[in-house]
Amino acid sequence: MTTPVTAPAPAAAAHRRSTPGPATGPGAPGGVPPGDAAERAAWLETLLGDPDDPRNPHGYRPLLDADDRREAPAATEALLTEAGLTAEFVPHELGGRLIRPDLLAQVLRPLFRRDVALGFGHGITSLFGASAVWAAGDAAQRETTARVLLAGGRTPIVHHELAHANAILRDEFTARPTPDGGFVLSGRKDVVINADRADAYVMYARTAASTGPRSHSVLLLDPEQLPPGGLRRLPRALTPGMRGSRFAGLKFTDCPAGADTLVGDLGDGVPLALRTYQVNRCLIPATVVAGVDTVLRFAVRAATTGRPAGVPPRRWHTVLTGVFTDLLACDSMAVTGLRALSLLPDSSHLLAAAVKMTMPDLLREDLEELSTVLGAHGYDRGPRYGGFQKLVRDLPVAGLGHAGTAACQAVIVPQLPTLARRSWFRTDEPAGRLFLPRAPLPAFDYRALTLTGSDDVLTASLIGTAERLAPLRATSDAWAALADLADAFVQEMRALREQCAALPDITHAALVDPRVCALADRYALVLAAAACLGVWQGQDGTGTFLSDPAWAVLALTRIGRRLGVPVPELPENTTKAVLEEVLARYRDHRSFDLYDTQLAG
Repeated sequence: MTTPVTAPAPAAAAHRRSTPGPATGPGAPGGVPPGDAAERAAWLETLLGDPDDPRNPHGYRPLLDADDRREAPAATEALLTEAGLTAEFVPHELGGRLIRPDLLAQVLRPLFRRDVALGFGHGITSLFGASAVWAAGDAAQRETTARVLLAGGRTPIVHHELAHANAILRDEFTARPTPDGGFVLSGRKDVVINADRADAYVMYARTAASTGPRSHSVLLLDPEQLPPGGLRRLPRALTPGMRGSRFAGLKFTDCPAGADTLVGDLGDGVPLALRTYQVNRCLIPATVVAGVDTVLRFAVRAATTGRPAGVPPRRWHTVLTGVFTDLLACDSMAVTGLRALSLLPDSSHLLAAAVKMTMPDLLREDLEELSTVLGAHGYDRGPRYGGFQKLVRDLPVAGLGHAGTAACQAVIVPQLPTLARRSWFRTDEPAGRLFLPRAPLPAFDYRALTLTGSDDVLTASLIGTAERLAPLRATSDAWAALADLADAFVQEMRALREQCAALPDITHAALVDPRVCALADRYALVLAAAACLGVWQGQDGTGTFLSDPAWAVLALTRIGRRLGVPVPELPENTTKAVLEEVLARYRDHRSFDLYDTQLAG
C-alpha cells in the first residue's frame, strides 16, 4: 500500500538536493564500470566530458559537425564501444548489465542528453531487436545474441517502415515455411537502422498467408550464415533527422534459413511484439527526456546571460518553470512505467501504452515553448545552442512522431469498458516503491511480460492520495491547491468510468472513432497526473525539492489545463519556488529530471 501523506514541519527553510549526487567512477575508457546504475551513469557522464568544452572530442561541436556531414561521430562511437555500452542491453544472467529497464534508462541519459541520434544508432535499437530473443529465444539463441552484444555488435530490429507508421502487420518480408522446418525469405525494406553494419538481424516476417495475430513470426538471422545472393544490403537512405545514423535497406531473394532461426513458436510475431514493445514504449520517452533537459538548459542560458544576478526576465518565468515541471511529470510517468515492468509485469501494458501516447505531445509542446525563450538562438547552428534544432529534427525519426499513437490507442481503447466496469475505484493501491526511483525492485525478466492483467493500480493510487490529502487542506495554500487538483482528477475518473462503462463491445470501428480515442487520451493524461502524485508522495518526509508540493501543483495544473478539468489559482510563490530550483540546478550543473544528478562541466 502507498504510504500516508504527512504535512511538512512549518520551519523548513531550504530544500536539500532531491537525490544525493552519484559517486564518480573511473574517468578513462577501458576501466571496469561500477555495478550500481547511478555510478555507471556518472561514469559515462565523466567519459563523455563537458559538452561545452571546445577541446572535448565528444562535445557539442564535434557532434554537430558529424551531423552536418551525415556521419556518426566516430570518436564517440569508439569510446562507447570501448566502454562496453552494449553490455547494458544484455541480461545480467547472460553476462551483461541489464537488471531493470528503469536502471538502463538512467545509465543511458548522459548519452541522450548530448545526442539522441547517437543514443539510437549506437544504443537502444539493438535492445529493441534483442528483446524478442530475451523473451522467447532458446538457450542457444540467447547465448549467441549475448555474445554479439557483449562484443560490441549490433542487432537491429527488421520491421521498421516509415511509410507504414511502424506497423508490423505489413508483408514486406515473408518467410515461407519449408518441409524441413526451415524458411525461404523474400522481400525488402528500404529504411532499417544499422542494416549495413549489423552482426545479427531480428526479423518480423509473414509466415502465414492468412491475416490475423498468428500471421507473423520472429527469426534470428546471422548474415554470415546466409547463402551468397540470398541477402543484399541496399544503399544508405538519407533521413531529415538523425542524419548521422546509418539507415539502409535489405533485400532477401529466395534466401533459405534454417529451422534454428525461429524465435519462439511459429506465429509468435505479433504476441511477441505486443509484449516486448512495452519496454520500448517507456524506454524511448525516458531517455528522450534527457534531450529535452538539454534544451531547457539552453533556454535558461539564453534567458539569464547578461542578466542581473542571473535571473531571467519575468516574462520567461512561466515558460521555464512550466517546462521544468512538465519534465518532472514526464519523468514520473516514464520511470513509473519502467518500474511497473519489473513490479507488475502482468499489467504494465496499459501504462506503457499511455506513456508512449502522452509524452511525445507534452515534450513537443515543451520544445515549442522553449523556442520562444531561445528566440534567434534557436536558429544558431553553433555549439552553444545548435543542439535545439538538431533535437527538433531527430525526435520524429527517433520514434516520438505520430507513428506510434494509433498502436498505443489500439492497446488502451479495447480495455476501457473492462477497466470501467471491473477496475476503476475497485483495485487496491500498489506498493509505494513503484514510485520511488531508488527503491529496490525484483529483477526484470522479459519472459514474465504478459498482456493478461486488467487492474489499473495508478488510478487506485490517485484515489488514495486524494483521500489522504483532503484533511490537509488547512495546512497551507499549496497543500489546499494540491488537494483540489487531486480531487479534480478523481472526478475526471468518475466521469470516464460512467462514459466508458456505457460503451458497447469494442469493435474495429471503435479504434478509429474520434470520441472513443478522445476517452483514451483523457485517460492517459489522468495516468500522468497519478504518476506525478505518486512520485511526489513518495518523497514525503525527505525534505527535498521533490517533497515540496510546489512542483506537483504546477505540473498537475498544466496537465489539468490540457485535460480541461477545473484547476485552482496557483498559490503565491509557487512559480518563485520552482524557478529558484531551476536556476540552482542550472548554476550547479545538475540535471532537470527526477534524479537531479551532477553533470560534467
